[in-house]
Amino acid sequence: MDRTRTGGLNSKTSWAIGLGVVGLLVAFAIYQVTSDAHTWRFLLRLYQDKVFLKATVESWGWMGPLLFIVIQALQVIISPIPGEATGLAGGFLFGGGLGFLYSTIGLTLGTLACFGIGRWLGAPFVQRFVAEHHWEKMGFIVEAEGAILCFILYLIPGFPKDIISYLFGLSPMPFWVFVVVSTLGRIPGTWILSAQGGNMAAGQLREFALLMAIIAAIVIPLYYYRDRILRFIRRDPS
Repeated sequence: MDRTRTGGLNSKTSWAIGLGVVGLLVAFAIYQVTSDAHTWRFLLRLYQDKVFLKATVESWGWMGPLLFIVIQALQVIISPIPGEATGLAGGFLFGGGLGFLYSTIGLTLGTLACFGIGRWLGAPFVQRFVAEHHWEKMGFIVEAEGAILCFILYLIPGFPKDIISYLFGLSPMPFWVFVVVSTLGRIPGTWILSAQGGNMAAGQLREFALLMAIIAAIVIPLYYYRDRILRFIRRDPS
């Protein structure tokens, strides 16, 4: 599908925004360290003391899971941090089972928000922040409606799930089909990350290393050949 305008902010604007955000964060960090502020000492202890971290989150009660769900949803919509990091964190903080549940809820909400934005605001809006190279590679999704294609794209690592969600919002795929298929496609990866986080929290390093080796054996080839896989399913999008 051809585009009529370049996606995303131009490179100078993107760099300016990025440098501005980094500068503010660095300035804040320097102030916290040099002033020995309570916030800095609290954050440092959270980082250094995993037991204290878990106890702090547990002390928040229902707010802890709710905050995590919101973070998971936001990282899909605006991608401030890698989803792999939040997935591991969920398993570490809440255990493999609850971490998986909370992650699934958050990821599903974020994915549906992206789909809704694409569906209701349309291509002109989505094209503002989808980079040109992503549109060239994955723009065919806009004309696709196959559930199998949707499942594969969410199952295989290496594809930008946020962009995929926006593009499926522009496609003819029915909303409820997308809900079911995208959620099912995310489940294996979400479960693995949550289980790994749970293993880390429990100190089960042998299980962690074994599962990590299995994951690497599967994920690395899929990631390496992701462009070839994309070309294959692009030829047969049904």
